[in-house]
Amino acid sequence: MADMPRNFEASAEIMLSCPQDIMQRLCAHFVEFGAVAIDGARSRIDTAFGTASMEACLGCLKVRAEGRDESSLAYVKLSIAEHLLTFASAENPSIVWQGDGAAGQPLPYFREMRVVRTENLTPHMKRLTLAGEDLGRFATGGLHVRLLLPRDGVAPAWPVTGADGRPAWPEAGQRPDVRIYTLRRVDVEKGEVDIDFVLHEGEGMPGARFGCNARAGDIVGITGPGGGSVAPADWYLLAGDETALPAIGRILEKLPEGAEAVVRIEVADDGEEQRLTSRAGLDIQWLHRNGVAPGKSTLLEDAVRNVRWPEDDRSVFAWVGCEHKSFRAIRSYLRQDRKLTRQQHLVVAYWRCGFEGDTARREDS
Repeated sequence: MADMPRNFEASAEIMLSCPQDIMQRLCAHFVEFGAVAIDGARSRIDTAFGTASMEACLGCLKVRAEGRDESSLAYVKLSIAEHLLTFASAENPSIVWQGDGAAGQPLPYFREMRVVRTENLTPHMKRLTLAGEDLGRFATGGLHVRLLLPRDGVAPAWPVTGADGRPAWPEAGQRPDVRIYTLRRVDVEKGEVDIDFVLHEGEGMPGARFGCNARAGDIVGITGPGGGSVAPADWYLLAGDETALPAIGRILEKLPEGAEAVVRIEVADDGEEQRLTSRAGLDIQWLHRNGVAPGKSTLLEDAVRNVRWPEDDRSVFAWVGCEHKSFRAIRSYLRQDRKLTRQQHLVVAYWRCGFEGDTARREDS
């Protein structure tokens, strides 16, 4: 008889003054991302990646993490650690996982990649094709990856698994810049992915700088994937600015024949439009800012509010990616006016005026 695949497991006992309170807060957070069950001092969180079982004891929270593979387990440990340390920040508790995925090992969801091709898609968008090994995990599980961008003149130095499950980064001078991007295409057999870069101007834009200057042979790291997925539906609303265009393009290519997609995309001008293809029926409108700075118009918000929704019993799903101010307005409209459930929409802030990197995603709950 063939060996049954085993689960990967790890556990931690975390000293806390109010473990029951922290457990409740963790469960309240993860209810949006999976199934949560609470039974007195015990609880269980089931997500797409794996499971976290918790028990609140006197002065201690016992956590057991399980995943179907090393990467899944690593994501469970990482998610629990990040949020627990946020909720218990005043105590700054120590988290040390025992079991699979020991500290110091390479991150199982990391790959080193090299640039093999570049292509200018529009005046302000450039496509890089990256090559690497063992990319099967990046074909499913989310649209996005974190790019780890070596700093100019510094040899690549990558993070490893930390004792608390979070990445342990190299010293500040060697630490790469990190930005989130969409996997526009994944070809597992060729060992390639495409990533499209919006070529922003200004300081504090390591991603745009890398995309602009990249040459064949340049090295970059990626971790992931993540960022949620699109639920099956009969009718879709897909909306965003140019930062969401790669995700919208990839989503459209995966929609089945017979589905309908209403697409609204804000770009600088008609020179930034791209050809989008899908087996689904398409209603596409390009929204041109025509000189208005990115993040300073209401074009996308207005277009979403003007979409005519199905009046029959077809299932619907809305996906939106944009600047933080528009994100908040559109998410509020979908939840409060359209009455969409959390299972019927995914709205994300891809960026935020005046902020860098992941700070765009603060206050997104």
